[in-house]
Amino acid sequence: MILLQITENLGSDTVQQVVQQVAQQIVAPKAAAEQLNLLQLILKGGWVMYPIFILSVMAFYIFFERYFTLRKANKDESSLMLQVRELIKQGNLSSAVALCKQSNTPIGRMLQKGLLRIGKPIKEIEGAIENVGKLEVAKLEKNISVLGIIAGIAPMLGFVGTISGVIKIFYNISLTDNISMGSIAGGLYEKMITSAAGLIVGILAYIAHHILNLMVDKIILKLETESIDFIDLLEEPSK
Repeated sequence: MILLQITENLGSDTVQQVVQQVAQQIVAPKAAAEQLNLLQLILKGGWVMYPIFILSVMAFYIFFERYFTLRKANKDESSLMLQVRELIKQGNLSSAVALCKQSNTPIGRMLQKGLLRIGKPIKEIEGAIENVGKLEVAKLEKNISVLGIIAGIAPMLGFVGTISGVIKIFYNISLTDNISMGSIAGGLYEKMITSAAGLIVGILAYIAHHILNLMVDKIILKLETESIDFIDLLEEPSK
């Protein structure tokens, strides 16, 4: 009844103005919270976010650099082996060597080494091919192990950020001697953001590490298959 009397005395226009002012005061904090962008949120993670960011940049660079290198090395070379076979049967070893050198692929370099050893015992040719294959695999696996290290370190850094955030919470409480949302908010931000960032970077690095290893395994299988075919080709005249 009292509210109705006050409303009647103030008038409908005045009431509407009061309601709008109250609504603005309620919505204002919410609007201010929504203005917090992703970068500002990440920066609230504290100093631990800097090494996590560096690890993420390293992981992305290594993955894409190795991915395109392995993709190039994994191109179809079935026609190369057929051409080399025909040139060997024709006795044109110099053209076969030039063809392998021109291909500029792990398989081409491996076959080139074998062609340069023709005339020597099969065991020696096979050993030379195997050594070249090992060197090519080592080149292909370059820096892939670093992704595995990043996959292990990033979540651990996130855990360090969690500990740092908890310490910050207790320190702020000791200063204010009061448990309030304002005193613990900073530590909670640091705790949750660093944990999430560390896990995300670690998971992505783990996935990238296994993708690249699968690509390397596929190339290794090709190298072994082509080396066996090449040795069989050299032994054909003696059969």
